[in-house]
Amino acid sequence: MDPKLTEVSQIFNRFKAAFVRNDYDNCSNLLSQLKVLLTGFRSLPPLFEDTPNAVHELTIAREIYEHAVVLSVKTEDQDAFERDFFQLKPYYTDASNRLPPSPQEYPILGLNLLRLLVQNRIAEFHTELELLSPTALENPCINHAVELEQSFMEGAYNRVLSARQTVPHDTYVYFMDLLAKTVRDEIAGCSEKAYDYLSLKDAKQILLYSSDQELLEYIKEEHPEWEIKNGSVFFQKAKESAPCKEIPSLQLINQTLSYARELERIV
Repeated sequence: MDPKLTEVSQIFNRFKAAFVRNDYDNCSNLLSQLKVLLTGFRSLPPLFEDTPNAVHELTIAREIYEHAVVLSVKTEDQDAFERDFFQLKPYYTDASNRLPPSPQEYPILGLNLLRLLVQNRIAEFHTELELLSPTALENPCINHAVELEQSFMEGAYNRVLSARQTVPHDTYVYFMDLLAKTVRDEIAGCSEKAYDYLSLKDAKQILLYSSDQELLEYIKEEHPEWEIKNGSVFFQKAKESAPCKEIPSLQLINQTLSYARELERIV
């Protein structure tokens, strides 16, 4: 075996052993070494040279970047996820005719869709969907993200939160928790504008919590400006602290009438 390939294999084995131990600091250090060594393989993107060990090099590089993506989820580093995913993606597209399919491909593609949904990058979400084959769209990992996006757009937040219990892959839990927080923040913002106060029971139901303790912890951490008294949540302080802009109604009426007169003249 090529000495460079042997070195990469040995370090990658150490990386995987550290990963199993949840030693993520060591994993990050080893991953940096691996990425530097991979730059010496001319068979990898973007060159794709037909070297004697091309298939072996492409295979191990793809697996390294797959582990890198999962590591970024474990360390809750979304910037690292994006970098590693885009380094991995050419192995699923440009090198697909040279390598057998990876069992991690659909889980990772679905994970990326979920990340885009959490970050509210809906246009990019649909762009990524357009690039997938009909077979990929039928995969449970991809379908899970698609159904979540549909529920989110429809405002069916209960379906979004309950979907955490049926994630198709354990790596999805991190983004599902972030999505749950996004959903609750959206509901909370609407609630404090729509109501002066709510009973704790109603607030718990609206924010989709199963216990009073969970609700109280959420309020303490995310909305300390809400007041809790007499078994109710009062939003008045939040409303008073929100800036209120006066609408220049008279000016708008005059402008509208002016536009109407100009339209009459034109006709």
